[in-house]
Amino acid sequence: MHNIEHITLQGPEVKPASGGKAKSLVVFMHGVGADGNDLIGLASFLSSRLPDTHFISPNAPQQCDMSPSGYQWFSLRDWSPKSMLEGAKESAPVVNMFLDMQLKRLGLTDDKLALVGFSQGTMMSLFISLRRPHTLAGVAGFSGALIGEEGIVSKPPICLVHGNADQVVPFAAMGLAEAVLKKHEVEVQTHARRNLGHGIDPEGLDIVAKFLEERLK
Repeated sequence: MHNIEHITLQGPEVKPASGGKAKSLVVFMHGVGADGNDLIGLASFLSSRLPDTHFISPNAPQQCDMSPSGYQWFSLRDWSPKSMLEGAKESAPVVNMFLDMQLKRLGLTDDKLALVGFSQGTMMSLFISLRRPHTLAGVAGFSGALIGEEGIVSKPPICLVHGNADQVVPFAAMGLAEAVLKKHEVEVQTHARRNLGHGIDPEGLDIVAKFLEERLK
């Protein structure tokens, strides 16, 4: 177990392209072994569609145990569902505190917040959003998976994108997540990307941009 309760997350951010006050917030959640810089570049593409949105991409709370220069939301040395669920539960309060702080700072509420995750960041985004007391505007996840289904209290709209040639997180994880989410009556859309490995392609990014536009406008 890591002692991470005292940690305040931080990372690069991009202010609204409009130059005005933020009307919505997008928080990027990076993959294991990366950091906030890994996804903040997506803001330049998304801000043309979302000119009133503030973007922030925090570093995960733990030093990565497999790549010391990067960060992790939880350890992936053990991929068992039990271990991953425990890891997600441990980091959740730190992430929720960060989200609450950012919303307060910008004068926004949960219905103006969207999470965009990649890989482990998708796992964490789904875990957090389904358990927050207030419903988020939406969650977009690339190349991820759903961890645990107990304790779901919130039902934000979800958009999942996954390459069918993913060699890191199995492509089948998207269908499994979709089945569980639908069982809990969560609105979910899934998009398979042909011949894409563990990554984000322009078409997938465009799908997510449209999803965010609908949810944050």
